[in-house]
Amino acid sequence: MIPLKALQAQVTALTDDLRTVVAGDSELESSLRKEHGQAKDARRTAGTFETWLEDVLDQAAVAWVLGCVFVRFCEDNALVEPLWIGGPEPTAPVERAVQERQQYLIENPRHNDRHWLREAFTYLRGLRATGKIFDEHNPVWRFDISGEAAEKLSEFFRRGPGLASLRVEDLNTRFLGDLYQDLSAHAKKTYALLQTPDFVEEFILDRTFEPAVKEFGLPDTSVIDPTCGSGHFLLGAFGRLVRKWRDREPATDVRVLVERALGQVTGVDINPFAVAIARFRLLVAAMKECGLTSLERTPAWPVRVATGDSLLHWGRKSRHQGDLLEYAKGESGFAYATEDADMLADYLEEGQYTVVVGNPPYITVADSARNKLYRDIYPDVCHRQYALTVPFAKRFFDLAKRSDEHGDGAGHVGQITGNAFMKREFGKKLIEDYFAHQVELTEVIDTSGAYIPGHGTPTVILIGRAKSRRHSEKVLTILGVRGEPSQPADPAAGLVWSAIVDGVEGRRDAADWVSVVDTPRGRLKSHPWSLSGGGASDVMLSLRRNAHSLLQESVSEIGFGAVTREDSAYMVGAGFLHRRSVPIRFQRPIVEGDVTRDWVIEGPVASIWPYDESTLSAQNCPALNQVLWPLRRILVDRVAYGQSQIQRGLAWFEYSMFFAARFRNPNSISFAFVATHNHFVLDRGGKVFKQSAPVIKLPEGATEDEHLRLLGVLNSSTACFWLKQVSHNKGRPGAEQAGADEPWEHRFEFTGTKLQEFPLPGDFPLARARALDSLAKRLSRLTPAAVAESGVPTRQRLRAAQREYDLIRGEMIALQEEMDWEVYRLYGLCSDDLTCANPPRLGSSERAFAIYMAREIDAGATDTTWFEHRNHKFQRITELPAHWPDDYRALVQRRIEGIESDRNIALIERPECKRRWATDGWDAMQAKALRDWLLDRLEAPELWGTRSTPQSVAQLADKVRHDDDFRSVLELWAGRDDYDLTKTVAKLVADEHVPYLPVDRYKPSGLRKRAQWERTWAQQRLEDAGESVQVDVPPKYSSADFAKASYWRARGKLDVPKERFISYPKAGRDNDGTVLLGWAGWDHLAQAQALATVYLDRKLQAAWPAERLLPLLAGIAELEPWLHQWYVDERPDFPGSPAQFFTDLVDAELSQLGADRRTLITLRGLNAPASSGE
Repeated sequence: MIPLKALQAQVTALTDDLRTVVAGDSELESSLRKEHGQAKDARRTAGTFETWLEDVLDQAAVAWVLGCVFVRFCEDNALVEPLWIGGPEPTAPVERAVQERQQYLIENPRHNDRHWLREAFTYLRGLRATGKIFDEHNPVWRFDISGEAAEKLSEFFRRGPGLASLRVEDLNTRFLGDLYQDLSAHAKKTYALLQTPDFVEEFILDRTFEPAVKEFGLPDTSVIDPTCGSGHFLLGAFGRLVRKWRDREPATDVRVLVERALGQVTGVDINPFAVAIARFRLLVAAMKECGLTSLERTPAWPVRVATGDSLLHWGRKSRHQGDLLEYAKGESGFAYATEDADMLADYLEEGQYTVVVGNPPYITVADSARNKLYRDIYPDVCHRQYALTVPFAKRFFDLAKRSDEHGDGAGHVGQITGNAFMKREFGKKLIEDYFAHQVELTEVIDTSGAYIPGHGTPTVILIGRAKSRRHSEKVLTILGVRGEPSQPADPAAGLVWSAIVDGVEGRRDAADWVSVVDTPRGRLKSHPWSLSGGGASDVMLSLRRNAHSLLQESVSEIGFGAVTREDSAYMVGAGFLHRRSVPIRFQRPIVEGDVTRDWVIEGPVASIWPYDESTLSAQNCPALNQVLWPLRRILVDRVAYGQSQIQRGLAWFEYSMFFAARFRNPNSISFAFVATHNHFVLDRGGKVFKQSAPVIKLPEGATEDEHLRLLGVLNSSTACFWLKQVSHNKGRPGAEQAGADEPWEHRFEFTGTKLQEFPLPGDFPLARARALDSLAKRLSRLTPAAVAESGVPTRQRLRAAQREYDLIRGEMIALQEEMDWEVYRLYGLCSDDLTCANPPRLGSSERAFAIYMAREIDAGATDTTWFEHRNHKFQRITELPAHWPDDYRALVQRRIEGIESDRNIALIERPECKRRWATDGWDAMQAKALRDWLLDRLEAPELWGTRSTPQSVAQLADKVRHDDDFRSVLELWAGRDDYDLTKTVAKLVADEHVPYLPVDRYKPSGLRKRAQWERTWAQQRLEDAGESVQVDVPPKYSSADFAKASYWRARGKLDVPKERFISYPKAGRDNDGTVLLGWAGWDHLAQAQALATVYLDRKLQAAWPAERLLPLLAGIAELEPWLHQWYVDERPDFPGSPAQFFTDLVDAELSQLGADRRTLITLRGLNAPASSGE
């Protein structure tokens, strides 16, 4: 088969080519802008034209590549007689195809390879079987790739990597499913493209299609997949239908049966090339069933697959829409050029299918217009920050036949879908209002522990009927006990998946992996759902019974301290705030969840805090205004509760939400919103807590001990167990598929709503909580960063700090272990007191559960990566350490025996509920602290002077050559005393500078975005001047937009310049090969002065030619709009306006160099043609 990466490169190259084509075709661009405007009016997009166009061009590029794949498949498998591209197969030789092409071009001298490829598409369009695949909706007709691009595309398939054979003996088109998922990285991200594995598709069809046929009869069976993708469910249903028709009517012509079966299967997808693939695969499957080997002799079968948004009603009123009738009618007023609007009203008519199956996307809708559109169409289920799983869950049931007044005749619905709705707040309406009353769920199957290739998001399979009455009393539920221990060679034979199949078929002998339960329907009528088996429900019941109160009775509120909705604008770091001269009163540390760990808040980000210190009302200042003004349109566009920042009566520069009362009361218990384990920390004021680190606030006047008593139990392993039962499992970050990792790696979303219901014991582990909090404060003063902040980080100071750090860390691990076992007794989970008043210090693997687990590994009873993980390494200990006191050894042995004998304790004493106490390691923390100290020193004012003069790395190294403190710390960081000073300083600053010109900062995609941002800034300036102007929302950047990863790390998605230095590539002196740098703390005027200094020196002293001088002028030209915005007034050190001075300088120098302003724009890279090599 053709290498996938090679095909992806073709899509990228064609997208670049089409971008140039559109820019040069005013008629095409005009029609696209019109379509974009109509789409915005129809609320199908909120993006700018440029952002929207990228999606359109990507689809067009894919259409051209996919069209060639179809042609090659037809040629290689001799499905057509003519040849256009050719390949390695004897039946379709390249030589013959080239001859045909040459003859065509001789007869049509004005044509090129684009026309020749379209000859192939035209031929297939003219055939009865393939006409729909290449109809007028296919983008290959609307978008003309250039002749050069068409020739390269043809040669790719004839002589390049695309020459690989596509011949398959059984006409298996599974490889097209792989193309669907991975051909376009842009589409994969936009549409969350994901194939459904065959074994999952077969399982769901077994649970829906088969009973539907028995109930409704074969002739009346109809199937739809409204999210059909590349057609796996369609192919599966089609194959079953054909087999059943053959069994029923063996004497009937198979072509008649195939046509009948095709008419019973319908698919819809929003992605045009997914639909093209699904159509083609169904066509080939039909040919295979009929034994046909020629498309020319294949009839025009009714392949019912259409492109369109299945969540829209396409002119048909939903029975559940009520007063949205008028709006639903309006939906049919607009369709994209690629959509089959004429078919969709028929295909998506509600209540017509006996079987509705599919695998809907699990993502949220990033586009604000579409998000609001779906929310308006499905108000009864779309709630808060809903994922697409929610409206699609309802849409699936809406498309199924509804039951009659007796509850009979309901269609069967089956879907594998993301399970986030089960526990996250956005699923509350879906579960309590819809699933509980409007439809009948018959099976709820937890598949989060199964290994399902490609599915990184934890999933659940829902099987149900579209009826609202006469529900059965029980729901078959498959509850997860353990995840797949390792990746199985055959996913269909995985331990967890096999247990699920056995469970639904009544073979209940797989209790190690799943629990099979007939759950009373009433239990599934309230949110959240908990699908944990293996006795977890018994522990939860015990905790509730032994509780004396709920957390909500002890606290005044739980929630966020602030929500910026654009963290990149505010969370900029102390260095940036210093460089931009932001006053201290407008700075506060913002705490995120990932720095809230093990009783400590470590390294919150210094951030912009646009509020008055006394009144806590929004306040701006000139420095803040200059920092935030470039982001104003983005900040104005922030939406909360369906309203923009301005509509909510807020200043454009303040946070989207700031809870002043929570900030005013200093004491807070903060916790990590998303984490693998429970991490709660007592903070004593001065920080802002964002949504990833919510706070628990106690009633006014609560003492510190009242906070600490809650802190102790909330940090216990018991609390971790309880939280994981009621919280959404987000899986392991970066996991390719669910079930391919271990449960202790999974991240959970711990919400305030769930915490309100946390059961509290009658007594609390106050003494141990107080001790742990005190130790945590001491520990935070011993980190390498803390040592470096308090003075020069010498070897002696760091060694002393490390020794004490390790001792305190071991003491904390031991105290936490004692507290965990104390809490078991407080909840009645064990009757004996298994705690020690003065335990020895412990390592992470010296706890009872870890020793027990190590023994289980040796016995072959379990397998885990907990000891040898990519992120940590723990020694595996099977014997109780000899240095422990005898009484402690005996105590730990009793704990191990408790784990072995008590299922309740065993469910908690496992890695899922026991924090790892893992860190980055002292060496890594020290290296970072040393590096930060050295870089701070290189920014010192005495090294840069009062004049804005760039200096090379070599010059900078010379200035610190005799700085003994710097040299000693540099030696520690370098790890040797014979380092080369200049080279080591160069290594130190290598990732800390960003080039002054856009062409050096960005890849072509980033340059296109930069141009849009500059247009937005120009519009904002007109707006500030009092003009009425529409200010476009610019697109955000991604890592793929920057020329180097370090530039992306410095700038982020809003391109905020957080780097320490500005670099001036190719602007250094000829006799100095090191990088020329400027300080990033220079304002726009100082940057212009620096460039002018370098320019005049290189012109007058070095006599550089024009081509070397012009980039420096381009740098000044880039600063001009900012100079005219902030520095237009006269200054004593300039002859008038500084802004006008530099404009005059640029104009005068351009005249001398024989260039113009357009040259500078090109040198900045903002109108350079896109390259396919990005």
